[in-house]
Amino acid sequence: MTASNPLLQAFDLPPYSAIRPEHVEPAIDRILADNRAAIAQTLADQADTPSWDGLVLALDELGERLGRAWSPVSHLNAVCNSPELRAAYEACLPKLSAYWTEMGQNRALCDAYKALAASPATAGFDVAQKTVLEHTLRDFHLSGIDLPEEQQKRYGEIQMRLSELTSRFSNQLLDATQAWTKHVTDESALAGLTDSARAQMAQAAQAKGLDGWLISLEFPSYYAVMTYADDRALREELYAAYCTRASDQGPNAGQFDNGPLMEQILDLRRELARLLGYPNYAELSLATKMADSGEQVLGFLRDLAARSRPFAEKDLAELRAFAAEQGCGDLQSWDVGYYSEKLRQARYSISQEQLRAYFPIDKVLGGLFAMVQRLYGIEIRELADFDSWHPDVRLFEIRENGEHVGRFFFDLYARANKRGGAWMDGARDKRRNTAGELVSPVANLVCNFTPAVGGKPALLTHDEVTTLFHEFGHGLHHLLTRIEHAGASGISGVPWDAVELPSQFMENWCWEPEGLALISGHYQTGEPLPQDLLEKMLAAKNFQSGMMMARQLEFSLFDFELHVHHGDGRGVLEVLKGIRDEVSVMQPPAYNRFPNSFSHIFAGGYAAGYYSYKWAEVLSADAFSRFEEDGVFNPVTGQAFREAILARGGSQDPMVLFVDFRGREPSIDALLRHLGLSAAA
Repeated sequence: MTASNPLLQAFDLPPYSAIRPEHVEPAIDRILADNRAAIAQTLADQADTPSWDGLVLALDELGERLGRAWSPVSHLNAVCNSPELRAAYEACLPKLSAYWTEMGQNRALCDAYKALAASPATAGFDVAQKTVLEHTLRDFHLSGIDLPEEQQKRYGEIQMRLSELTSRFSNQLLDATQAWTKHVTDESALAGLTDSARAQMAQAAQAKGLDGWLISLEFPSYYAVMTYADDRALREELYAAYCTRASDQGPNAGQFDNGPLMEQILDLRRELARLLGYPNYAELSLATKMADSGEQVLGFLRDLAARSRPFAEKDLAELRAFAAEQGCGDLQSWDVGYYSEKLRQARYSISQEQLRAYFPIDKVLGGLFAMVQRLYGIEIRELADFDSWHPDVRLFEIRENGEHVGRFFFDLYARANKRGGAWMDGARDKRRNTAGELVSPVANLVCNFTPAVGGKPALLTHDEVTTLFHEFGHGLHHLLTRIEHAGASGISGVPWDAVELPSQFMENWCWEPEGLALISGHYQTGEPLPQDLLEKMLAAKNFQSGMMMARQLEFSLFDFELHVHHGDGRGVLEVLKGIRDEVSVMQPPAYNRFPNSFSHIFAGGYAAGYYSYKWAEVLSADAFSRFEEDGVFNPVTGQAFREAILARGGSQDPMVLFVDFRGREPSIDALLRHLGLSAAA
């Protein structure tokens, strides 16, 4: 099996097309066994005077071998999910959880790190090495190494169970999303929908051997109906199906219900926090973040809520008045997207759909690459002849001064058996290996845009362009690192509430006329975005930004309060209702089960950390304000940002890096000004 198992072979990029579900468990079993033996040998060899190369680099090699096998499996599970792959993936979760717990509770290993940290050799270490040691010793403590044996055992059981439950949450959400479709044979039901949306729905029907159109809960389809469908009953039907996914409500009530999983996940997180001496999971989560305390986070969010609430109330009042003029006197949740788009068009004579023709995918990518070349002095070129998991996937290489820097995959379009949303995965970290060779980084960049239909290229809305820039910002953070130690290179070791800084920072160029000139061009004529459309787009930039801020703060406060107060007798929905009463300006219907699909906090890394988006937005807006002062394509400022933020990865406290770039600590003013939520805006 070893000889024929691609996951056990040496490879540069993963042989995606050769990986089969039956390869997964034998490969992971073999690597875990090998790693355990290698750790024991390393500890024997390093017993007297541990060295950086003998201890840290040796363990990095073991981590890299495991990551090389597991990373493509985890990635395929997200982008090409199948029952067989899912079963193989889930069979490995408890094994991996047990292994990492065992590593984190290995007393001899911890003592070896302590001995290295206390040794005279550290005087010659660079700042990244010192940070790696500091974080490793912190993580040993957070792995329960200081607990009595019985509690250590319980810690391991909790971690294993959490990995199973969070994976099941994600699976049930995917299954629930795919379980609902609506087959439409009368085109009049689709009145108001754009040509591109109808073409996509016709293509979806055709793929299933049906005539007519097939509406699904995949985001491009859902968004099209909620934004453009004149048929109010259709919007309500789709809204009800979407916001009750994986719950006890809606058309598939009880079939994939994540409700019980959420309670179990929250119970286990609270127990884990208390085992480690924290009053709640939120405080445990902050042990590895920039923010100092729960009070600081809640104070930050509530201050933003107080500042933005009047703007949100004004937005909603204007929308209600406009909808009433159009004959809708009782604005409901399924009407908000539809009338908001109508109001945007009435006020600014512009729509996302109108803009789509000016953002063909290749023009956007070419412009994006030209921008980062001007800012950071890098070149990006597309590569051919590589192994892939889907025909739509593309591979690119970053070069600088003729030298290879790193590569990234783009998987941009929505399809069946692919997780929703957009994300960046570090597929391989930059590091110097034990042979002294430099291993270059690789990233996976994943989105869920509307694919090409009807002979046209894929055309993006401006919102999708912004998403693309966001994920690319994460990619640059991972790929442009100059740190050569795995524990601090790229996004490794970056606190979760600072990791969104480079991604949100990149979004700013989507709104700059100089940037838009590079990324826009009509897909048929190549004509640049007309000046009048540009002006309307910029005028509409902060349309309903008050309502959008209130919505994000609702998610952030709900997540944090949930993890602070779980166990006080209130259920998940009661906590959410309390937060909505406090910060929301419009209440959804009682059947809405938003938490059941909130995978960021129940199946992703954002538990008690969703506030990170707003926290990092303050950093990114303030960082960008230096470009506003110096010129948005000023190469000196671009290099300064690259060297202070992107190049240094997780090697130092993010506040130190920010101050190095900005010359001072961040201020909230730039964010409020950018969003039009300040008196001066």
